[in-house]
This record gives sequence, C-alpha cells and structure tokens, in this order.
Amino acid sequence: MFVVRGKSILFTFLFICFAPFVFGQTENKEEANQALESGIQILKNYFSENSNWHVIDSGVGKDVSGLINYLEDQPIDDIIKGLNNAKLMHGNYVLRLPENVEDSLSVPGYVSASIVKTNIEKIGVDYRNEVKIHEIMVPASVIEQATNEVETIPPGKGIQLFSDSVYTFPRDLIIPEVIPDSVLNSPEQFNRLVRIDSIRNVYIENKRVAYNDSITASHVNSVVRDYRQKRYNEGLDFRIKRYKDNTKVSNYQILKEYNDNAIMQVNDSIEEVIDILTEYADFIDTTRIRFVNLTGDTEDILLQNGNERYSRVWLKNEQNDSLRVMVKNLDKRSVQMLIDDGVTFSRFKEKETKNFDFETLKGDYNKFSKVGKSYELETPWSIGGEGSIGFTQTYLENWKKGGKSALSTLIVLKGFANYSRSDNKLKWENSGELRSGWIRPGGEDEELQKNDDKFELTSRVGISAFKKWYYSSELNINTQLFRGYSYPKASHPEPFSAIMAPVQTYLKVGLDYKPNKDFSLFLSPLTLKNVYVRDTSLIDQTKYGVAATRKAFWEPGLNADIRYKTNFTKDISYETKYKMFINYQDPFKKFDINWENLFKMQLNSYIGMQFMVHFIYDDNILFPIYGDDGVTKIGEEPKLQIKEFFSIGFTYKINKQVMRTHRVR
Repeated sequence: MFVVRGKSILFTFLFICFAPFVFGQTENKEEANQALESGIQILKNYFSENSNWHVIDSGVGKDVSGLINYLEDQPIDDIIKGLNNAKLMHGNYVLRLPENVEDSLSVPGYVSASIVKTNIEKIGVDYRNEVKIHEIMVPASVIEQATNEVETIPPGKGIQLFSDSVYTFPRDLIIPEVIPDSVLNSPEQFNRLVRIDSIRNVYIENKRVAYNDSITASHVNSVVRDYRQKRYNEGLDFRIKRYKDNTKVSNYQILKEYNDNAIMQVNDSIEEVIDILTEYADFIDTTRIRFVNLTGDTEDILLQNGNERYSRVWLKNEQNDSLRVMVKNLDKRSVQMLIDDGVTFSRFKEKETKNFDFETLKGDYNKFSKVGKSYELETPWSIGGEGSIGFTQTYLENWKKGGKSALSTLIVLKGFANYSRSDNKLKWENSGELRSGWIRPGGEDEELQKNDDKFELTSRVGISAFKKWYYSSELNINTQLFRGYSYPKASHPEPFSAIMAPVQTYLKVGLDYKPNKDFSLFLSPLTLKNVYVRDTSLIDQTKYGVAATRKAFWEPGLNADIRYKTNFTKDISYETKYKMFINYQDPFKKFDINWENLFKMQLNSYIGMQFMVHFIYDDNILFPIYGDDGVTKIGEEPKLQIKEFFSIGFTYKINKQVMRTHRVR
C-alpha cells in the first residue's frame, strides 16, 4: 500500500513526466500507458480492493469507478464535475480506522502483546522486591477485630482441654477417679492428695492460658497474612491495570497519529492521480455529432480537445432552398458554424409544402413470429442448512456422592449453497459452519466458561477433468468468534485467542474425486497456508508460530481432504472430515491434522442427538512443558488436541432447490 510519502511522490513524478507524452500523443505511449495503469491501480486499491480502507462519500466512489471505466459508465463530463465538487468541498476520498493498520508491529513506539507480557512480569518482580523492603502495614483495628473473633476457653473451664485430649496430665498429677478409704483415713496421704489437686489446678489454668494465646496468635497471623496478601494483590492489580490502560491508550494514539498521516498521504496521492486521470480522460474523450438535413443527407464531425476539424453541411428547406454552412469544432464542447463564402439565394417560384405520409411508418401487425424452441426447468443451485440447540442441566443439593450443579448449552449452525450444471461440467460448493458452546458450573463464584467456538467458511469450485475427477481450487477460512481463556481465570486473565486472532486461511489447487455426493477426495499439491493474528497487542502471536515482529506467516505444502457420509438407517448417520497439511519446507517434521467424526440420530422431526470426537495436531501451536515439580517451565512442544461432546436438543433442517428455465437444444 502506498502510505509512504516517498512512494506517493514517485507515482506523481511518473505521471508528471509521462503526461506530456500522453497528451501530445507522441511516440512514447507505452511508458505513458504504464504510468496511467499505475495510477488506476492506486485508485482500485483504495476504492475497491482493500477492505481496510473506506470511501468517505459513496458518490465520490461511484465517480472514481466511472473515471476508471468511463467508456462504459456515465458521461465523463458528469464524472469530472462530481470529482471537482468533492475536491472543493472536503478534499478527502478514503479513510482507515487505526485498528486496521496492517503493519502496526513496525510502527515506532507500538507495544506488542509479547512486550506487554514481559513488562507485566517485570512489574510483578519489582513490586515483590518493593514489598520486601517496605512490608505492608496492618491496621490495629484489623488485629483487634481478629483477636475478638477467637473463641477462647473461659476461666474455670480449662479441664475441657484435658477431657478433649488436647492436653494430658503428667504422671505425678494424676488423681484416681475413686479414692481408696485407706487414703481418706490417713491424714498424711490425704494432705498429699490435696497438695496435688492444688498444683493440678494451677497446671490446668496455665495450659488454658497457653491454649488461648496459641489459637489467638494463629488466627491473628492468618488474618494478617490474608490482609497483606489481599493488599498485595490489589496493589499489583492496580499497577498492571494502570500499565495496560496506559499501553492501550499509547498504542491507540501512536496508531492514530501514524494512520492519520497515512490517510493524509494516501488522499494526497489519490487527488494527484485523479487530477491527472481526469485531465487525460477529458483530453482523449471524443464526441461524434451527426448533422442531418431535410433531404436526409448526413455529415459527421468529431469533437475533441486540441484537434480542430471542420466539415461543410448543406441546409435545405421544404422548397429545396440550399445553404452551405461550414461546421468547425473548437474543442470538445464548442462548435463554430459559419455560412460558406460565395453563398447566394435564388428562388424562381414558390413551391407548395408536401404533406408527409405517416402511413408509411406503420408496420404489418398481421405477421407474427414463430414460437421458439421449448424450455425445460433445471436446478443448478441447491441451498440448505441445519441448526441445533442443545442444553444440559444438573442440579445437586445435599448430594452425598459429591458433584457440582452445572448448566451448559451448545449452538450449531451449518449452511451450504452448491451450484452444479446438468451436464456435470462445473461444480461450485460453498459451506459455512458456526459453533458456540458455553458452560456455567454451579456456585456463586463460578464464571461462565467457553467450551466450543468455531467459525469456518469454505468455497470450492471444480471443472470436469475426466470421469469423476475435477480440476478444483478451494478457499478455506477458519477462526473463532469469542475470546478464549484458561479456566479458572487468573487475577489478570490474558486471552490466548480472539476473533481473527488467529485466523487460518488455506488456498488450495488440485484434483477432486467425487464419485457421488457422499464422498470427496481432494488432493491439492499446490497449497498455501496462512496464519494471521489481527490484534497483536492483545494476543501473543508467537503461540501460533508467528514471529514476534510479524502478524502473519505463509507456508507452502501438500493438502489432502477427505469427506465421507453414510446413513446406517433413515435417522442414524455418520460423517467424517479428515484434513492433512504437509509443509514442503520440513515435510518429515511439520504437518497438521484435523479430523472430525460426527454421529447423528434424529429422534423425531425436531429433536436430535449428536456425538462428536475431534482431533487436532498443529506443529505451530506449542504447549508448555514443566519439570518434575510441575511448576518450572522447561520448554514447549506441539501436542495432540482432543475434544468430545454429546448433545441432545432441538434441530431444524432447510433444503431448497433453486429452479430456472433452460432451453432444450
């Protein structure tokens, strides 16, 4: 895209250099035509081909399109007038939103998602070091409240600690439950027993006080620890949020300034190109005028700028009086008419005006054309689809075996529009699929979680090659609609996917074997795979094999698609889709597999059951590897991804044939 002023000046320079050759119609027409084609391509790029740029005024867009194809559209004069009015009113032709800047990673000052992640980790380290130096203070009211919350043993109730086996008496303080009479009758032994009981009471009281102090200190320490952890998390959350907000605002301002400058340069380039093209079109455009006199004599004259032409025309009236006039074009819009030199009038007698016989204009309406050949109906288009909504709900209360309440839903929408000629020479198949699944575990603190998300569009066109084989090409786009997180979410959730981040695009060319409508084998040795991450400030593109300094990458390879569907009974069916992509750059190590298996059972007209198993292996998607402690990350590697679901719910199908007439040959 021409958003750099140097490129804009370059194209303007080319036009200025070659315009005199174009307008003068000299021998250097080839170079001039190349310059004009470059200018036309600039207009096409910003007005029709690039979806990131938007036309400000639809009328201006129509005029530019007419300027490019002025020989087939409205008159060039109207087009030039409309463009000149737009230039006088605002001077802007196209605009682009800052979030659509394609080369954002190369903009100076723009902070990518990987840098944001690194800086957040550094913020955490700096904050931990700051807290170590300046420990978080705990208010006295918090400690006092925690102290009052402890349920202590009141005085005189300390024996409860020994009854509950919290403490035990030493051997010399144990008093038998039943005292023998010999002890009661002996004053010496009785006094000894009284002394032991007194010492025992003191021992019980000391243990009661020690126990109360212990549980109070433990609870206060727990409250203090929780308070400090909460304040620590709040402080860290505040710093991270402030950094992310500042980064988001800074990125937007940087992209906006960069984008505004690009818009200004692009509009300047467009204005210069339009000026040159309108001048060129106005110069070469011609208008042919035909003069017809009363007797039917004709004379043509061509109106064009910079090229004078003239012709003589005989004017006549009904008396056959003649007057020769010279008609001369001054430019494309001006005609000069002069009476030819030496013209004299002569009339010998008055002649009667002849009435015109209008009956000669009437046709013979009694003659009718023959009826053409017969027509028949054919159905080249087959349009249809199906949708299903499934729900699963579980409620548990006082359930001894354990478990959690949960509510989940799954929405699946599929559609197709297929075109097939009656002679089977051309097939065009278009399909789309949307899947959205959510689950809400029980509990007030549980969050809504995504468990399925897919948006896929496929378009394949094929021309008959031989027998059941077709020369085919396919465009496949696969992404998701909602942000994806690791559940349960952390205090600072970082999404690992979002809409168009990433999006996988496959462009395939090869042979498609279709013996029937239920089986297809598509082999495409010429395949280009593209992985694109739209918002690199939100999503870390390196998780999908994209370099840290880029937003996308291309891979050439071999692709094989297999689709097979069979009906076991009228209401039970099985469908499988298998896709394999082998990278030519490293065919023995880099390959992708995508395999879907779907079993369907239609219970009645509107209730259906589905069971699906989905396998994905993508060498560009890496998962962390942890050490024996389960915490230390030691590397990354691709892994087999497996998804399985079972759903029962409402289903509805649509299948429609589009009819048209076809002449029988």
